[in-house]
Amino acid sequence: MTTPTDTCPAWDATRCDGTPRCPPRCPRFVDEQGDPMLVEPLTSTRLDDLVDVYDAYPERHRSMGLPPIGRERIETWLERLVERGTALVAVNDGRVVGHAAYAPSSSAEAHMVVFVDPAFHGRGIGTELCRHVVATAADAGHDALLLDVGGENERALSLYRRLGFETIDRSGNDFRMRLCFDDPIVERVQRPPALRSIEA
Repeated sequence: MTTPTDTCPAWDATRCDGTPRCPPRCPRFVDEQGDPMLVEPLTSTRLDDLVDVYDAYPERHRSMGLPPIGRERIETWLERLVERGTALVAVNDGRVVGHAAYAPSSSAEAHMVVFVDPAFHGRGIGTELCRHVVATAADAGHDALLLDVGGENERALSLYRRLGFETIDRSGNDFRMRLCFDDPIVERVQRPPALRSIEA
């Protein structure tokens, strides 16, 4: 028996127009290995699982001091992200495999972060989480997203550039990038507004 958070392996997002209650981007997708995934808001139900992922996160995959080291620091960081902004997780068969967030909610240009469990790298999960952050932040009325990325993280740099982020500052080998929501990527990643504005 499936629950509302399960994703049917045969489900095809291309055949779904959504409903007025759907989020700005469909939460279900299939990764590049054919596994069903679900993107959902980070809640207390998933918090411990995400802390476990970050507590075991290999040092070589950390970037610019994130995620923090140690359970207490990780918990504090995640709680602040949830309090000040929006945090999402990607879930596969009940397992948290990725996390993305933006904050603060009060800023026209919020900062975003995206991390994927290294065991699930190379499967398009980070790309999909980025699309969700863009769709969600644009829908919430933000003007742009900012992010910081180390130059050694070539995979992330390539992804951000493909999505339309542009370098606006560089300090040593660290880049600050910005995606203005006038970019066509926003329309490509969001459901058509009409589908979300019709009264149910």
